[in-house]
Amino acid sequence: MDLELKGKVAIVTGGSRGIGLAVGRSLATEGANVALVARSKPALDAAAAQVAGLGGGQARGFVCDTTSDEAVKEMVANVVAAFGRVDILVNCAAKPSGQSRPPTLAEISAEEFWDHMNTKVMGYLRTAREVAPHMIKQGGGRIINVSGLGAKHVGTTIGSIRNVGVAALTKNLADELAPHGIRAACLHPGLVRTEATPGVIAAQAKTQGVSEAEVERRMGARNLIGKIVTAEEIANVVTFLASPKAVAINGDSIAAGGGTPGSIFY
Repeated sequence: MDLELKGKVAIVTGGSRGIGLAVGRSLATEGANVALVARSKPALDAAAAQVAGLGGGQARGFVCDTTSDEAVKEMVANVVAAFGRVDILVNCAAKPSGQSRPPTLAEISAEEFWDHMNTKVMGYLRTAREVAPHMIKQGGGRIINVSGLGAKHVGTTIGSIRNVGVAALTKNLADELAPHGIRAACLHPGLVRTEATPGVIAAQAKTQGVSEAEVERRMGARNLIGKIVTAEEIANVVTFLASPKAVAINGDSIAAGGGTPGSIFY
C-alpha cells in the first residue's frame, strides 16, 4: 500500500530515541522528509544519521525544549526555513512514565505534576499552535499526539491525568482545525519496548527476585498478544495515521497496547 507520504515534511518531537525515533525511521522509509526534535544535539545527530536516506528523503535534527514557548517558535520557523512546509506533526516528547513505581497520592509534588503537564500536554499544545498557521496556509495537515493507555487505566495518577489531557487536546484540535483540512488523532500505546526496556527489566528482576525472562513473560502477559509491543510496531500505526489513507480518523483516540484483557474501550 502506498501511504502517499513521499516528499511530505514531518516534525517528530522526542525524535532522538524510543517511539519518536522509530516514528522518524518509519516516516522516512515511506519517503517523507523528517525533522527530528529533541533537547540533546549529540543524540539528535546520531538519530538523524539513522534516519537519513531510508526512503530517499532528508532527515535533520533540530534542538528544542518543548517546555519553552520561544524554543518551539524558533524550532518550527527553522524547520519551515529548511524544508519549506510542515505536513505532519507527531508529538512524542514527554517525561518517561511507567519505568518505576509511580508515586502515591502523598508522594506527588506540585513540581513533578507540573513538570509532566508542561512537557507533555502544554508541550504538545505549543507545537500544534506553531505548526497550525503553516498547515492552514497550505490547506491541510495531520497532527498525531502519542499519549498512553494511562488515560484509560488507574495506577499512575499523573500519567492518567496527562494522557487524558492529551486526548482532550487532540479532540479540540480536530474540531477547530477541521475546516482548514487539518486532521488530528491520539494514539494510546501501552507498555512499549524501547532502548530503556532492558534496564527496566533488569531492575524489576532484581527487586522481585526472579529472572529477567520471568519479568518479561509477566510484562507480555498484560496484553492479549502476549508480548511487549515494540516501538517499531507503534511507529507503523503512527505512520498510517499520518497518511491520507487515514482520512476517516479524526479527533479519535486509538488504543495500541496489544489488546487489554477484560476491558471494552468505546
